[in-house]
Amino acid sequence: MQVAGVDIYVNHPVLHLGATDWVPVSLALDSAPVASCDTHVAVRVRAQRGRLIKVRLFTQPQAPEAEGGDPDFTTVFNGSILLPDGRIAVGDVEQLTHFVYRVGDRGEFNVRVAVDSPGPDAGAIDITITRPSK
Repeated sequence: MQVAGVDIYVNHPVLHLGATDWVPVSLALDSAPVASCDTHVAVRVRAQRGRLIKVRLFTQPQAPEAEGGDPDFTTVFNGSILLPDGRIAVGDVEQLTHFVYRVGDRGEFNVRVAVDSPGPDAGAIDITITRPSK
């Protein structure tokens, strides 16, 4: 189920999503379309090209195979992240534009990130987040 949608302006070609605390300095994309650590995911996107980056957030309770988002998008990350306060933040690297949404209690969440075009031309991102099955 889609729970949020936001358009984000980015000065740099990177969008971060994950915990609401600071993104670790060690999280670097280099030339990859995505990079991750235990609390954050960095996604390469199109920057300053006249359009905002469209982000949609989907949640599903304890689904073994997360569904949601555009089926034509390419999955660039499918793993887990820790959200110490149960909130996910999405925003630009300068933290000028960001969005925060409570997805549940603190803990580990499964996250799937899909983009319309992997790499520097990504202009739309679907994030699907679920609580792991127990």
